Formats: sequence, structure tokens, C-alpha cells
Amino acid sequence: MAAAAAAAAVGLGLPAPARGASRRRVSLRTPPRRETCARGVIRVVIESSVCAKIVQLLGQNEVDCRQKQVVILSQDSFYRVLTSEQKAKALKGQFNFDHPDAFDNELIFKTLKEITEGKTVQIPVYDFVSHSRKEETVTVYPADVVLFEGILAFYSQEVRDLFQMKLFVDTDADTRLSRRVLRDISERGRDLEQILSQYITFVKPAFEEFCLPTKKYADVIIPRGVDNLVAINLIVQHIQDILNGGLSKRQTNGYLNGYIPSRKRQSSESSSRPH
Repeated sequence: MAAAAAAAAVGLGLPAPARGASRRRVSLRTPPRRETCARGVIRVVIESSVCAKIVQLLGQNEVDCRQKQVVILSQDSFYRVLTSEQKAKALKGQFNFDHPDAFDNELIFKTLKEITEGKTVQIPVYDFVSHSRKEETVTVYPADVVLFEGILAFYSQEVRDLFQMKLFVDTDADTRLSRRVLRDISERGRDLEQILSQYITFVKPAFEEFCLPTKKYADVIIPRGVDNLVAINLIVQHIQDILNGGLSKRQTNGYLNGYIPSRKRQSSESSSRPH
């Protein structure tokens, strides 16, 4: 991920409508044991620190993974498997991980689509020290809110179209660089010289060419990132409103602010999330 993910989006999952049915703006489904829960899957793309703050304020950190209403997916998990030549460059800090082609967008789309449809998904685990995808995966169970964070979340139109609400977290360059330095030294075993070289050669140019232009797709722009508690609290309140069924109070002509409610999760679907 470049710097400290400057791009972010909040998106609502879009399942493919049944043939002959009207287009669904939100995939709405409620586990049978959660009758008070919103019948919806919200897919959120957002800067990692902002994403973590939202989850914290929603009280989801201590919830069992099978029972979470809110889960986080990171674009960083979906880096492509590198060839031996690309890996050699990566080990020298000469591979551009901030280019759109560095991500497996087909897998991102497939995974987001499946979790929107209420399916349990397997998320790749990427080793940033060896620059390789590990054999093991992380199981993520269906949830009502899916937070997806990443610098190029809006770049692919196919992926972007899955989101119904998009946020762009706008942080200054100094903040992005300082966070990157701290992260790469502590978590990825890199030295300062390599980090700064990568930033100048790849990260900053890629941000300006690929990430920043996607700002135009955002529904909401959040200045100052995680420090903007007013904006974060508004997002948290919006998510809580949906989870608690609050949007149904504003239902008009059978639509929830433009979102069409879908069927509840069937027993066969809910079984994918064991009790």
C-alpha cells in the first residue's frame, strides 16, 4: 500500500439482481438470529487507520469472527503473485507495488461479489518481507458491513461499481510519508534508505498518476484522516443507522433512500456462518 492509504471509499455491496427483478442498490440480508439487524451488506473502502477507528467505535473488535456485523478487507491482501524476476526486483526495492497492475483485481472483484452474496470467503495472506503470497488464507464470514480499504480501490471500474458510497481520505504528503516509514521499518523489515528511494521512485508518482485522480469518484472526502473525528463519527452513525434498521423509517415507495431491500438470508445461507 502506498504511503498511508490516501484513498478511501465507503461502498454498499451490489449483488446481481435476479432475472426480471429490479436492480438492487444494496444486497440486504439478515441472519435469522439478528432480527433487529439491517438487511444489508455495506461494503466500505477506506484508509486503514480510519477503517480501524470505525470498527472500534462500532464495538466490533471483541466480537467473535463468526458473529461480526462488521468485517475488514484490505486491498493489500490481493497483491499478485510475482514472477521470479519481479520478486528479485522487489527484494531490491525496485518493483512498483503502487501500480494498478500490482493488484489481482479479478480476485478482488470475485471476493467482494461473493461476500456480498452472503458467502464465506478466503482472503489471501501476503508476506511483505518475502514479497510472496502465503499458502494459508484467512476465512472471513458473511457480515452486514464489509470495510474494504486500499489506495486504488476506485481505480478498476468493475470493482468501483460494486460500491454505493465511496470515501476518499485526504491526508497530506508528510503524514503519508511518515506513516509509511514507521510501518515499513517496524512491520516489513526495510531500511530508511530503501523506503525513501521507493517513495520518490514509485510511491509519490503513482499516487499522483493513479490514486489522486480517483478522488473524483468519492461521495465524501475526509480531510485529515483519522484525526477528523467529526467525519468519522458521522460515518459510524450512518452505519449504525443501517444496522439498526433506521433507514426503514425513511422508506419511500418501497425504497430505502434508493436502496431496494432484498430477501432475508435463507437457512442454507446462514449455515455458512456457524453459531
